Amino acid sequence: MRALNKQTAQKVLRPERVVQFGEGNFLRAFVDWIISNMDEKTDFNGSVVVVQPIGNGMVDRLNSQDGLYHVNLQGLENGEAVNSFRLIDVISRAMNPYTDFDAFMALAEQPEIRFVISNTTEAGIAFDPSCKPDDRPAAAYPAKLTQFLFRRFRHFGGDMRKGLIIFPCELIFLNGHKLKEVIWQYIQLWQLGDDFKNWFDNACGVYATLVDRIVPGFPHKDIDRIKEQLKYDDNLVVQGEVFHLWVIEAPQSIAQEFPADKAGLNVLFVPSEEPYHARKVTLLNGPHTVLAPVAWLSGINIVRDACRHPVVGKFIHRVMYDELMPTLDLPETELRRFADDVIERFTNPFVDHQVTSIMLNAFSKYATRDLPGLKTYLKRFGRLPEGLVLGLAAIITYYRGGTRSDGAPIQPNDAPEVIRLLTHLWQQPDMRHVAEGVLAADGIWGEDINNITGLTDKLEEYLSVIDKEGMLAAVSQYIGKAE
Repeated sequence: MRALNKQTAQKVLRPERVVQFGEGNFLRAFVDWIISNMDEKTDFNGSVVVVQPIGNGMVDRLNSQDGLYHVNLQGLENGEAVNSFRLIDVISRAMNPYTDFDAFMALAEQPEIRFVISNTTEAGIAFDPSCKPDDRPAAAYPAKLTQFLFRRFRHFGGDMRKGLIIFPCELIFLNGHKLKEVIWQYIQLWQLGDDFKNWFDNACGVYATLVDRIVPGFPHKDIDRIKEQLKYDDNLVVQGEVFHLWVIEAPQSIAQEFPADKAGLNVLFVPSEEPYHARKVTLLNGPHTVLAPVAWLSGINIVRDACRHPVVGKFIHRVMYDELMPTLDLPETELRRFADDVIERFTNPFVDHQVTSIMLNAFSKYATRDLPGLKTYLKRFGRLPEGLVLGLAAIITYYRGGTRSDGAPIQPNDAPEVIRLLTHLWQQPDMRHVAEGVLAADGIWGEDINNITGLTDKLEEYLSVIDKEGMLAAVSQYIGKAE
């Protein structure tokens, strides 16, 4: 079996146009995969320099394979199973600024550099006042980026043509807005001057993005078989789902410079990220949150099996298409297409997604993912979306603890105060008492949602049916009403 490097596999030399803060699985299976497609299908013609954002990382492993690795995409596409491999050759080199800070700063002086892309975890975009401009490097990612930008500004004498386009991929709503604000804080703290701030504000663009692709990562279980199939000793294989979406809040002039959409990729340049963020939270995370307890209490352990179940599958479909979708404001055809993609993702034959893994902190998830839809639905249609109420009843029942009908233990996992509240309420298993107590929990909802018209009565009704007849009976009752 051959080693994987530029001597054993073809690698095209392209201008270094992208600086990427982060070398982890997601960026390599998402951003670098997208750039690989752009290089193949458009005139982008760029390579990526990877910068390790923390002291310990894997740039040495990347360099040992000359930046080469395979992305293995698995899932359903138009109903057909896909299990494909693509050799990614876009990474020209990887560097550690903690061991070679001068090389990192020299990168800022390269005229062809145009893009900065990052994924430094949600905690990465934060202001750390202990960072100093002469640190080698500064600890926080925004501080490192400010050092990098200031070096570029000075080297090119404030040339407005040498600004950078910055795409943060951290999972924070309006991540670009947050990153720009933190950079402003460093400009002020470090007293870098009005000329630099003007150059940053007018020559550079920091754009909010929404990224979406499930990336399980390195295929430990199947790696020997995969290496044999590839005929390469690739120790950086990364698996991801077929579905991908990148929404970038930027003008079309940026799309012309970064022509991912022209490569046939699901990359959207839009005036506002917000409706797409709402779409993802509502149609992907929202159904996930209620299907998990309903499925598990019905004796189903895997998300895929829940979607294919003759009863629970109808529940999931109706909640998504009939209750949550009508609360969104994007065109219906676009919403339906996204929902169809979500169903394919939920039924991915290559991923055994345990429903219990979704149950962590279920009440806070419901508060952010499903409660807004419940309120909007009631406002628009004058009645409660009963599937969402049933989902909440299932969460409450799950937090009762005990065992499932087949003896499997129920083990809620949440903040201690939430566990204490539910334990206390279930000590007196009167369904009205339980419903009122949960809905009155200001610490969960930020308000007393007993005030939502009809919610307490409907929640009590479904809690009673689950308690007396079981989860599947409650789901069947809901489906019967909907039909």
